[in-house]
Amino acid sequence: MKNSFKNLSFPELKAKREELNKKYMEFRFQSVIGHVDNPLQKRTLRRQIARLNTLIWQQERPLKAE
Repeated sequence: MKNSFKNLSFPELKAKREELNKKYMEFRFQSVIGHVDNPLQKRTLRRQIARLNTLIWQQERPLKAE
Protein backbone atom coordinates (compact mmCIF):
# COMPACT_ATOMS: atom_id res chain seq x y z
CA MET A 1 0.00 0.00 0.00
CA LYS A 2 2.91 2.35 0.65
CA ASN A 3 4.03 2.52 -2.97
CA SER A 4 0.62 2.49 -4.60
CA PHE A 5 0.38 6.31 -4.67
CA LYS A 6 3.70 7.01 -6.41
CA ASN A 7 2.43 6.30 -9.91
CA LEU A 8 -0.60 8.62 -9.65
CA SER A 9 -0.73 11.97 -11.40
CA PHE A 10 -1.02 15.25 -9.51
CA PRO A 11 -4.82 15.66 -9.93
CA GLU A 12 -5.32 12.01 -8.99
CA LEU A 13 -3.27 12.52 -5.81
CA LYS A 14 -5.42 15.49 -4.81
CA ALA A 15 -8.63 13.58 -5.52
CA LYS A 16 -7.41 10.59 -3.53
CA ARG A 17 -6.49 12.88 -0.62
CA GLU A 18 -9.99 14.38 -0.60
CA GLU A 19 -11.52 10.91 -0.69
CA LEU A 20 -9.39 9.71 2.23
CA ASN A 21 -10.12 12.88 4.22
CA LYS A 22 -13.86 12.25 3.85
CA LYS A 23 -13.38 8.62 4.83
CA TYR A 24 -11.36 9.69 7.88
CA MET A 25 -14.03 12.17 8.99
CA GLU A 26 -16.75 9.51 8.65
CA PHE A 27 -14.61 7.12 10.66
CA ARG A 28 -14.15 9.70 13.41
CA PHE A 29 -17.91 10.26 13.62
CA GLN A 30 -18.51 6.53 13.81
CA SER A 31 -15.93 6.17 16.56
CA VAL A 32 -17.68 8.86 18.62
CA ILE A 33 -20.97 7.03 18.21
CA GLY A 34 -19.25 3.82 19.23
CA HIS A 35 -19.64 1.63 16.15
CA VAL A 36 -16.12 0.86 14.88
CA ASP A 37 -15.12 -2.56 13.59
CA ASN A 38 -11.38 -1.92 13.28
CA PRO A 39 -9.99 0.86 15.50
CA LEU A 40 -6.55 0.61 13.87
CA GLN A 41 -8.05 1.83 10.61
CA LYS A 42 -7.87 5.40 11.98
CA ARG A 43 -4.07 5.18 12.15
CA THR A 44 -3.88 3.65 8.68
CA LEU A 45 -6.01 6.42 7.18
CA ARG A 46 -3.96 9.14 8.89
CA ARG A 47 -0.73 7.64 7.55
CA GLN A 48 -2.10 7.31 4.03
CA ILE A 49 -3.21 10.95 4.09
CA ALA A 50 0.26 11.95 5.30
CA ARG A 51 1.89 9.98 2.46
CA LEU A 52 -0.36 11.71 -0.05
CA ASN A 53 0.40 15.12 1.45
CA THR A 54 4.12 14.39 1.13
CA LEU A 55 3.83 13.33 -2.51
CA ILE A 56 1.69 16.38 -3.34
CA TRP A 57 4.19 18.67 -1.62
CA GLN A 58 7.08 17.06 -3.53
CA GLN A 59 5.32 17.68 -6.83
CA GLU A 60 4.30 21.25 -5.93
CA ARG A 61 7.73 22.29 -4.71
CA PRO A 62 9.44 22.37 -8.16
CA LEU A 63 6.46 24.26 -9.59
CA LYS A 64 6.78 27.04 -7.00
CA ALA A 65 10.53 27.41 -7.60
CA GLU A 66 10.00 28.41 -11.22
